[in-house]
Amino acid sequence: MKTVKEVSEITGISVRTLRYYDEIGLLKPTKLTDAGYRMYDGKALERLQEIMFFRELEVPLVEIKKIMDNADYDKEQILRTQKALLEQKRNRLNGIIELITDVMRGVNTMSFEAFNEDDIQKMIEHMLECMPKESLDEQVKKFGSIEKYREHLSGGFSNEQAMSQVIKWYGGKEKAVEAVLQSTGDKDQLKQEQDETAKVYKQFVAAKETNNADLAGDAVAKLAECYKQMFQLDNARSILLDLAKEYLQNGKLAEITDDQYGEGSAEYIANAINHYYGEI
Repeated sequence: MKTVKEVSEITGISVRTLRYYDEIGLLKPTKLTDAGYRMYDGKALERLQEIMFFRELEVPLVEIKKIMDNADYDKEQILRTQKALLEQKRNRLNGIIELITDVMRGVNTMSFEAFNEDDIQKMIEHMLECMPKESLDEQVKKFGSIEKYREHLSGGFSNEQAMSQVIKWYGGKEKAVEAVLQSTGDKDQLKQEQDETAKVYKQFVAAKETNNADLAGDAVAKLAECYKQMFQLDNARSILLDLAKEYLQNGKLAEITDDQYGEGSAEYIANAINHYYGEI
């Protein structure tokens, strides 16, 4: 048995609040001593723990009492639901914390500044320099000349919606340009990055087959690290959420992923990403 003071010290809930819970019938003490002191046994403490979980979800006290006093109250099912909701709340807070961290580092997460022509030409020149000769020759042959191929690359940068997404991923135009100019086109490095990403996708498959949410969450964290390395990002949240959105639109990218990793893989990965960042 624990006194009300001991329960307060264990849980961090004030004595005044515990007394109020008694007054409204939400948590009655197991017994009162002859001197009128409230005493709580293990069962009462278990009920208090469940109340604390509900309070973390900001459920009003009156609703908590109704739920817990219901004859059909299923403790195990309620705990599973609470766990899922608290994980969602945690993940959403993690996403917000990541954004705050970016802002503290000086990353402009709301930047919509467009690339200018000088930026575009610098990036195109660097891309051409980093391309393997055989790949560049193939593209020149396909488009008819190096000038035509340049025009094609410039056209991609004229897509305002796509470019605004790129700027959002990097937190600013300058960081996006810097990331492109730092790329080397190293084949071995690219192969290593692709292999690492493939391992992560196989982990998603394993999580899907075993219905293991923890394994899926770990895969999202690893995928974020892969993307940060591949694209030289400070934070992979935006690009992964855009990937999830693309997957859920059931377009070509989702089709390719399902072909490679099994039907429904793209949707599963998208939901895992959204869940990890608290979007669902």
